[in-house]
Amino acid sequence: MKNILITGGAGFIGSNFVKLMLNNYDYNIINLDLLTYAGNLENLREIEGKSNYTFIKGDICDKKLVGEIFTKYDIDTIVNFAAESHVDRSIENPEIFLLNNILGAQNLLDNAKKHWKINPEDKYSREYKEGVKYLQVSTDEVYGALGKEGMFTETTPLSPNSPYSASKASADLFVRAYYETFGMPINITRCSNNYGPYQFPEKLIPLMINNCKNDKKMPVYGDGMQVRDWLHVKDHCTAIYTVLEKGKIGEVYNIGGNNEKANIEIVKLIINTIGKSEDLIEYVKDRPGHDRRYAIDNTKITSQLAWEPSYTFEQGISETIKWYLDNEAWLSKITSGEYLKYYENMYK
Repeated sequence: MKNILITGGAGFIGSNFVKLMLNNYDYNIINLDLLTYAGNLENLREIEGKSNYTFIKGDICDKKLVGEIFTKYDIDTIVNFAAESHVDRSIENPEIFLLNNILGAQNLLDNAKKHWKINPEDKYSREYKEGVKYLQVSTDEVYGALGKEGMFTETTPLSPNSPYSASKASADLFVRAYYETFGMPINITRCSNNYGPYQFPEKLIPLMINNCKNDKKMPVYGDGMQVRDWLHVKDHCTAIYTVLEKGKIGEVYNIGGNNEKANIEIVKLIINTIGKSEDLIEYVKDRPGHDRRYAIDNTKITSQLAWEPSYTFEQGISETIKWYLDNEAWLSKITSGEYLKYYENMYK
């Protein structure tokens, strides 16, 4: 049975992935999460009692702790979700993103290398597959912005435009370097915008649902015509599992949902679904360096690994809106205290 270290497994995507792995497959899962504002153990209540699940509160930058985890649990696979991920926060405080997203990933890579069962006859050979496998969960934002035409492929040059995307691109390059230099078995996945249950309400869809149901103004950056490709979180998780099991070592895989939508289109859809007035929309000053359009070409993963998204956007967004409306207690718990201070600071 594989011993998989999942970092950031109490966050939005990470918690959905932990539940996918424990509910459907036979692995030992060790979940390392610092439980910052976006990490929430409420997301994982359904699997807390499983014998093959261990939660550890801690920081991926903590060299001693990560080393102890590798030794105690004989880790052979890492899936790294742990990252500061909100662009607005990266503009407010870039240093946190450098520390967590770059140095944290490098600490995980170093520990994987230290605990690698090195073949003394062929040290660091790319043909030697006994190394700790490392999967870096990244983002399409590392590619920068697109014009009205075209899509991101795995060979699109990295051109990040925010401190957040720059930190993720830097981490990706470290992961690649550990493969090229040491032959470490790695994969990198780059996804489009995720949505679904348990997403922290600083991101567009849960933020707008929460404000709309409470008759609060719904802040829309600029003209709201920024276009994103939307991917249901459960589809993202099955894609990561597919890459983990079948991905070719050293390769990057783009994961997209084939659902390009403008932000204002999503906002109006939420308003109409909940049955409120578009008077709630409040256009606010656009954020610095706001990328105009992202779009993922997922041909590589669909053709080579036989993965495809299962959700249409219409099905996914309908289920997502219903989930947030039905889980008001979960939402109210995390939209208090520090979150409200942050919200007022960003959108005042």
